[in-house]
Amino acid sequence: MGSMDRNATPENFRLKEEYTPSNNAVDVSPKKDGGVLKEIIRPGTSEGTPPQGCKVIVHYEGKLTDGTVFDSSKERSPFEFNLGKGNVIKAWDIGVATMRKGEIAILTCREDYAYGSAGSPPKIPPGATLIFEVELIDWEPENLSGKKDKGILRYPIKEGNGFDSPKESSNVEIRIKGEHEGRIFDERDVSFCLGEGIESDIPPGVEKGLEKFIKGETSRLELKPQYGFGAIGHENFGIPPNAHLTYTVTLKDFDPVVDIWMMSNEQKLEQSKVLKEKGTKYFKLEKYQLALKMYLRIVEILDYKNDFQGAEQAEAKSLLLAANLNISMCQLKLKNYLAVRKVCDKILEEDSQNVKGLFRRGQAYLGLNEPQLAKTDFEAVLAAEPENKAVPPQIAICNAKLKEIRSKEKKMYANMFEKFAQKDREWRFGWLEGEKPVVEIAPENPEILEERKRRKEEKRRYIEETRRLLQLKKEREEREKNLDKNDVTENEDNANPNKSEEIISCQTADTSSENKSTDESCM
Repeated sequence: MGSMDRNATPENFRLKEEYTPSNNAVDVSPKKDGGVLKEIIRPGTSEGTPPQGCKVIVHYEGKLTDGTVFDSSKERSPFEFNLGKGNVIKAWDIGVATMRKGEIAILTCREDYAYGSAGSPPKIPPGATLIFEVELIDWEPENLSGKKDKGILRYPIKEGNGFDSPKESSNVEIRIKGEHEGRIFDERDVSFCLGEGIESDIPPGVEKGLEKFIKGETSRLELKPQYGFGAIGHENFGIPPNAHLTYTVTLKDFDPVVDIWMMSNEQKLEQSKVLKEKGTKYFKLEKYQLALKMYLRIVEILDYKNDFQGAEQAEAKSLLLAANLNISMCQLKLKNYLAVRKVCDKILEEDSQNVKGLFRRGQAYLGLNEPQLAKTDFEAVLAAEPENKAVPPQIAICNAKLKEIRSKEKKMYANMFEKFAQKDREWRFGWLEGEKPVVEIAPENPEILEERKRRKEEKRRYIEETRRLLQLKKEREEREKNLDKNDVTENEDNANPNKSEEIISCQTADTSSENKSTDESCM
């Protein structure tokens, strides 16, 4: 078997048809069993090597020991993969982790570090030792945000043990050190429930990052503002708005959480009750985002493979309805009106007369500037509960908005009809008032014929548009007549928006509950 040309420079080096590792080859396998040999052809330029989990970008050429090329990236774009995640053969995860940026190396990979005794037919035979020329072009830290914003970058410091990671609702015990522009602002040991970290002044980026940690791991997390303390900052920590933060985090311990698909029906119900209590607590504290998270988790648990029977089915249905109603209430507080409408639609699909669902969807329509749709929902609530005091003020608000819209429409249509009338005079007579007509001397002229054709098409469009607007005007006048009839019977007090009850109110006709908090009565 031949050997590599030792006089080849890094620039003109190419793997010869056959290759035998030289005395410069180093065993980089963890067991030092000769399974992965590395020979550097061109040294790298960076100080460090890529950490586990980061994205590495390489060019490579792979050959069998007889020189047969079975794959190469050099004629196409560079190859990218996450280091240490098992996305490539074992030898690559080991060998590339020892390389520096710009380095070119030859990796000799024994079968048990490559494709094993089975090979990878048809290109790689069983039990083949593989030779790779690899160039490490660049590497990027692992992004844990789940998006392409590189918002949570992880730099491993110490590897952990095992394979499991904490999930949302896991109780975690961590050690953290938070830094901003070189200043340490937070350093402590803290325990909390994953998903509720904001209660312990843990930013969302640290929580999301912990879902990728294993027990005993220490890593540095670089957070963009949206994964730190956002546009508000943190006064107690002295963090200004839109600050980039660095956290060094150690996952000391965590309690594993049972996956939903492994839960029994009894566990699902029990977990849902716990989450409901937490959600109610956070809502009363006006921590609507946290409350919303609890209620959404209930829906996730109870909606998954819903096979409840008998009494359990009734209890699950009640919990699911309460969770969806509370989701709508949280979203209203957060002014996410489209989300409110969506969840209320879901509630009303099950029960079209659910007054809380109708009332909150009406509020969402008001927020979306759809007063007519809102009024329809409020009137449906009033039909079901004539004594509900929360509804008339909302209807009054709808009527005021509708009146404002009709006034704007009248002005708009008046201006439009005047413009169309002016256009009509132009098209009828071919010139503006006060102007002299243009005598067409050569009607056979192509330009004149084209102009006539254009005017004819514009006139046709004008007639169609006029017909459509007249139809709209007729329909609008009919609606106004109906609205005027309804307005005659309304009490003047109801037309005063300042006397309306709190927009989140969901009071029912039961007069015994009038003194209860409207927020609590919805729980």
